[in-house]
Amino acid sequence: MSQPSISPTILICTVGGSYEPILTAIRQTAPSFVCFICSGKDLATGRAGSDVQIIGKGSIIKKSFTDAKPTLPNIPTQAGLREDQYEVVEVLADDLEQAFGQIRTALLDLSRRFPEGRFLADYTGGTKTMTAALVTATLESDTVELQLVTGSRVDLVKVQSGMEAAMPANVERIRLERAMAPYIAGWQRFAYAEAAQGLAGLKPPREPALLARLRTLRDLSQAFDAWDRFDHAAAFTLLDAYRPKIGQTLARHLDTLKLLITATPRQEPMRLLDLWRNAQRRAVQGRYDDAVARIYRVLEWSAQWLLRKHCGIDTAAVPPERVPDGIQLSANREGKLQAPLFAAWELVERLSTGPASGFIRENKQQLLTQLQIRNSSILAHGFTPVSGKEWATFANWIDGHLLPMLLAEATDLKIPTPPQLPTGPVWESKI
Repeated sequence: MSQPSISPTILICTVGGSYEPILTAIRQTAPSFVCFICSGKDLATGRAGSDVQIIGKGSIIKKSFTDAKPTLPNIPTQAGLREDQYEVVEVLADDLEQAFGQIRTALLDLSRRFPEGRFLADYTGGTKTMTAALVTATLESDTVELQLVTGSRVDLVKVQSGMEAAMPANVERIRLERAMAPYIAGWQRFAYAEAAQGLAGLKPPREPALLARLRTLRDLSQAFDAWDRFDHAAAFTLLDAYRPKIGQTLARHLDTLKLLITATPRQEPMRLLDLWRNAQRRAVQGRYDDAVARIYRVLEWSAQWLLRKHCGIDTAAVPPERVPDGIQLSANREGKLQAPLFAAWELVERLSTGPASGFIRENKQQLLTQLQIRNSSILAHGFTPVSGKEWATFANWIDGHLLPMLLAEATDLKIPTPPQLPTGPVWESKI
């Protein structure tokens, strides 16, 4: 029976002034191949870099810093490495961008050469810049483990010689945060579907608390995506499951969803207001034609709701005897009179009293003017894209005239203004 193959260990380590931690890392990890990240000769002073500890010949390393002269051979010789078991990648000692680029290229090259390898990056030695570059490059890949040679200290300068040990560095949280960041940032532009898909594709972390956070953000991204697609029932189911975590910071959102999915007289006006919020989200994304198309539906639906509320009239089948003089309605194939948007508002003006009647009486011409923006859109009857300026004009009119009227019409129903969907995980302190 054949034995399972053992993945080769590939060690990548930065080399500085001390050789002992490097030897400790090599002896404890027993790598098949070592990539030494070294500094070369200083361009200004001409002084040798740390690469001399790897490629220097003869006695080139001092056993103790206080020794008068070197007595030890280079690190590969002390570690018993053959020439085909190591390589040197030379970087500038204090150039972070250059060092990062060189190390990242080296990691990619090693992954191609050793596709089945286990990669360990040791950041003990080298300049601070080299260490930072190695750690940053390592965090970009889930396949590279990070470690540090450390041990007992007698002071703040160095670890006691002979007491070093290679210890794994826990960077799972850092890697997860880096991986999640672009998807969480998508919330700022209401890209919940993108966030949900991206978060679902991330490798699940081992730490339970991190796994819980990833799942929470994924599920809530799915919830707000459902809300953005008008699937309010699915959104409520997902959000309600997290009520213990988000109940305080997103209480208004949960209350709004409850109104949106419950068949009461409050449901329809809340849906109108929710559709307005949806239009605003499309505008934030620069999708002004979509936003204006939603405003058109808000205007049409508002008139339909008001006619049902005050007059018991369905705009799809207006009783002929209820049509005031001067208003022309067309019949469909079944002979039923139908009231399109503007005619519906004329019926509101003539047949109702209160805030809605006053609104259309004062804003009739303005309504016609705003509708021209929509009618010229490619999503209506034209071919001209809606501009940001046109959207702003239309939206300001909705905000300043239509919405106050709708809220006034719903005063008896105690309809609150719904909140906009969140642009970030505002409940994070609760998770």
